Amino acid sequence: MRLACAVLMAVAAGIAAAQPAPLIALRGKAIQGGWMRGQAPAGTTALLLDGKPVPLAADGAFLIAFDRDAAPQATLVAQRSGLPDLVQPIAVAPRAWAIQNVNVALRPPGLPDAEFQRIRAGELAQIKAARAQATDAQGWRQAMLKPAAGRISGHFGSQRIYQGQPGAYHSGTDIAGGAGAPILAPADGVVVLAAETPFTLEGHLVILDHGMGLNSAFLHASVLKVKVGDRVVQGQEIARIGSTGRATGPHLHWGLTWQGKRLDPELFL
Repeated sequence: MRLACAVLMAVAAGIAAAQPAPLIALRGKAIQGGWMRGQAPAGTTALLLDGKPVPLAADGAFLIAFDRDAAPQATLVAQRSGLPDLVQPIAVAPRAWAIQNVNVALRPPGLPDAEFQRIRAGELAQIKAARAQATDAQGWRQAMLKPAAGRISGHFGSQRIYQGQPGAYHSGTDIAGGAGAPILAPADGVVVLAAETPFTLEGHLVILDHGMGLNSAFLHASVLKVKVGDRVVQGQEIARIGSTGRATGPHLHWGLTWQGKRLDPELFL
């Protein structure tokens, strides 16, 4: 009897040892500018993407994303209490980026360079502070809605040339809606910036935090319909389309970032 029990226990142990380690469940598209949602295995105490912490919800759900210039390989690590780390490599697909010529000055005309730099430093500080805020918004869990009606007139990632002068790549998606058309929240969020005084490049600007490090920016608005601290729900009007800031005409520039990484909004629709 003892021998039989010992054999059974050995067989069971062998079967258990042969089982593969649980994987970190992921869904989405691993591509430059893209994103993935996931579910951490039970017992996970921390997640790391390429060595940097990933916010983890109480139910184990999480979001990760890949910058426009992300390397071809990423590594996701789940640290578990009393258990070995789970290490999951992720192949990130590359993309070819277009070149786009824009008939507008690289910097606001009539503003001396030193003055522009002074004003711009303050604007960038406000944007950085807004994006650093962490709220309990749950919009990161939702499938996003297109925030305005109209054709997409500018795609994420394209290298831009402003009247012959090379500029930074396009950091969002442009939607050519009519002047005064509503801008809607693509997902639930908390308003962390509402620029009543137009910024030099962004014009009237709204930033929504969707939680877990994901936020949306809405540029060039004519009118703002929200203020800092407001909680908004998916589909709620937050502003109206305009052409404030550096813009060739009325349109919405919608930008998305996660943990400082710039993402392609079209991949969230």
